[in-house]
Amino acid sequence: MLISGSLFLAWFYLTPWGSNLRNLMVDTLITTQHRHWGKYLVGEKELGRRVDAYWKRFDEYAEEPVVQQPVIQPVKVVQEKPLTQVEEVSGDGFKGYILYVNDPKKLRIVVPEKYGKGEKVSSMVKRTGAIAGVNGGGFVDPEWKGNGFQPSGIVMSGGRIYYLDVDRDVPIHVVAIDSEGKMIAGKHSANDLLKMKVSEAVTFSPRFIVNGTGQIKSDKEGWGIAPRTSIAQKADGTIMFAVIDGRQTHSIGATLYDVQQLFLERGAIIAANLDGGSSTVLVMKDKIINKPASEYGERYLPTAWLVFNNPALPITNPWEGVDIKKIDPSKW
Repeated sequence: MLISGSLFLAWFYLTPWGSNLRNLMVDTLITTQHRHWGKYLVGEKELGRRVDAYWKRFDEYAEEPVVQQPVIQPVKVVQEKPLTQVEEVSGDGFKGYILYVNDPKKLRIVVPEKYGKGEKVSSMVKRTGAIAGVNGGGFVDPEWKGNGFQPSGIVMSGGRIYYLDVDRDVPIHVVAIDSEGKMIAGKHSANDLLKMKVSEAVTFSPRFIVNGTGQIKSDKEGWGIAPRTSIAQKADGTIMFAVIDGRQTHSIGATLYDVQQLFLERGAIIAANLDGGSSTVLVMKDKIINKPASEYGERYLPTAWLVFNNPALPITNPWEGVDIKKIDPSKW
C-alpha cells in the first residue's frame, strides 16, 4: 500500500496527466463551498491566481460587441407553438434538461414574497401560478450556508429595479431580457439597462456565446464539473434554459464548455451562465423535474426565472425601503 500510494502521489503531482486531473479538480472545487481545499492540490497562491484568471476571462468574454440580434417572432406565429417544451439531454458524465420558452416576453423575474429569507423556486411557481420556473442569479452566501435572501448585483422585474448593490453608473455582469424579448448579457450599468428598456435582469456570469460563436475554447476553460443552470436565445427569439444535474451518481455534472456545445447545437446566438451548484432546479407546475444537488433538496433563493401565460402580474419587492447594508444573509 505504501508503494502504491507513493506511485500515485508521484503520478498525481509530477506528471502532465496528474496535473490535468488536479487542475480539473481545483476548477470544480472553486464552484463549491469547499473552494479552500484547492490549496492542497495546487497551493494557496496558485488557487488565488486561478480564481482571478477566471474573473479576468469572464470580463473579457463580456467585451465582445454584439452584432447578431434575434428576430422575435410575431405573436400569431408564437401562439401556434406550445409556450414551453422540455428536452432531456445527456453527455459525457452528465444528464439534464433544456427548457424551451418559445415566447421570451412570457418570462418574469420573481423574488421572495416576504422579507428576511429566500424562497424555493417550486414555492414561487405555486404561489404565482406560473407554468415553469428555473433558478436565477447569484446571491450573498456566507460559507455557502446563506438564507438566500440577499442577491448579488442587480435584480429587475417588470422594468423596475428591485435591488442594486452598486452605484447606478457602475457596469456589472447581467443576464437580462428587454421589453422586446431580446436577451442581453455582459457588463452594463443600471442606468444603461433602463435606457435599453430592460424588463427582467439578474447578475451572474460569464456570457459564453455571442454572435453565435462560443467563447470557451475547450473543456480546460470550462470552470470544472458541476451542476449547471444557463440561459440562451436562438435567432428566432426562443429562450433555452439548460438545467444539468451534478454531484450525484446518475450525473457527475458538466463543464460550461459542455453546456456551450449543447446550446450551439440547438442554434443559440447568445448564452450566459446562471447560478448553479446546489441552486440548480427546474420546476414544471407542481413538480421538480431535475434532481437538485443539495442533500436538503431545493435551496432558498432570491430570484427565479418564471414562465407565465400572462406575465403582467404584480410582484412585491421585499427589499423596498431596506438598507441592504443591514441585511444579515446568514440568519434564518
